[in-house]
Amino acid sequence: MKTTIKTLGLTVSTLLLASFVNAQTLNTSELLQRVEEDRVAESQEYRDRVAEFQSASSQQEAVLERTQQRVAEQERLQTELSDQFEANEIEISDKREILRDRRGDLNELFGTLQGVAGDFMSTFTGSIISAQYPGRTDYLEGFIERAGSTTEQLAIDEIERFWYFMQQEMTESGKVVKYSGPVALPSGETVTRQITRIGSFNAVSEGEYLSYNSDLGTLQVLPRQPSGGMLSRGYYQSQAEELENASSGYVKVGIDPTGGIGGQVFANLVNFPTVDEQVRNNSGPIGFTIIGVGIIGVLVALIRSLMLTLVAMKVSRQLKSDKPMKNNPLGRVLGVAESNPNVDTETLELKLGEAILQETPSLERFLTFIKIIATIAPLMGLLGTVTGMIQVFQQITVYGAGDPTIMAGGISVALMTTVLGITVAIPTVLMHTWVKSKSDNIIHILEEQATGMIAEKAEKRAASH
Repeated sequence: MKTTIKTLGLTVSTLLLASFVNAQTLNTSELLQRVEEDRVAESQEYRDRVAEFQSASSQQEAVLERTQQRVAEQERLQTELSDQFEANEIEISDKREILRDRRGDLNELFGTLQGVAGDFMSTFTGSIISAQYPGRTDYLEGFIERAGSTTEQLAIDEIERFWYFMQQEMTESGKVVKYSGPVALPSGETVTRQITRIGSFNAVSEGEYLSYNSDLGTLQVLPRQPSGGMLSRGYYQSQAEELENASSGYVKVGIDPTGGIGGQVFANLVNFPTVDEQVRNNSGPIGFTIIGVGIIGVLVALIRSLMLTLVAMKVSRQLKSDKPMKNNPLGRVLGVAESNPNVDTETLELKLGEAILQETPSLERFLTFIKIIATIAPLMGLLGTVTGMIQVFQQITVYGAGDPTIMAGGISVALMTTVLGITVAIPTVLMHTWVKSKSDNIIHILEEQATGMIAEKAEKRAASH
């Protein structure tokens, strides 16, 4: 039994080994075949790559050859051009010498024209006539460049055109003309308007004065129109409107007398701050305090003057009446005398004096207050002056004294407070004097009437004895 089992196991093992060897033999054959196939394919790809490389190499050699030929050609052309350039430089130098000799006196003429054109360039740049006739400055720039050139020469027609521009400037400066043109408004908008130009002095449009901006080449409405000084504001604008509406004759209108600069001086004058602007900008706290104190002082003085005027009128009516009235100081003083008919002269004098003293405070009320304002206003102005100068010295310490505009603010405050102090002091002193004179006149009438009554009573007593 054991022998049989061993025999079967050996047989099975033999069969399995034979099968494995057969399979191994088949896999090795396939692998060899595949290696052969891959070798053949790689050999063909290699041959294709070699052929492609050889073709590209031939092309590169052809390109290199053509490039070398072009380089050689360009080097030859460069040599020819260099030789030609040197020959041209020599010929140009010779031609310039010949031109310089042949121009002769023309060089002096062109130099004069260049100088005159330069002078007129500044005139044309700032002239309001250029707003009506643009392009003159551009032509002059080219004219000046050609006049100063050593190779170019001015033609007769170019010189005549320059002469025409000079004649145009002189002729138009003596005319008052109307034309339509662009006008820049203060808002930045540009509109087309009817413009009236007064020579080379000023231009107006719709009752507004214009200034010429040479950078933009257009006329601009002045942000602030000129005032009439002591006349009503808009006086000059109304004259400008009359000029625009006039068709002939003479019209009175304000112009910039300097002329030739498009009204820049005129524009600067109208931009100068007014009195109220100077007060607002340069007064400072002390200045506004002076103004407030001055207003209070003047109002109090006016009220007291009105009240004393009414009292004086009542006193005048009392002088014409024999019956004492208690609505006025004189009536009340006379009432004291009337209520004491039997007292002696000395007693009556004392009672009347007491009555006058009772009326005096109401008549002299606020006079001291007005006088104090008249006294302290200049002192406050002096305080503002000292404060402003301290500010100026501090600015000098920080920034130095090289730029006067830095110190202008402190100096303006210093001067403005002084002006305000004096301005307040003068009317308050006058008002104090005026009100005090009214009060003194009434008190004088009371004393005069009291003295008269005492004298009359003394005479009657003397006559009775």
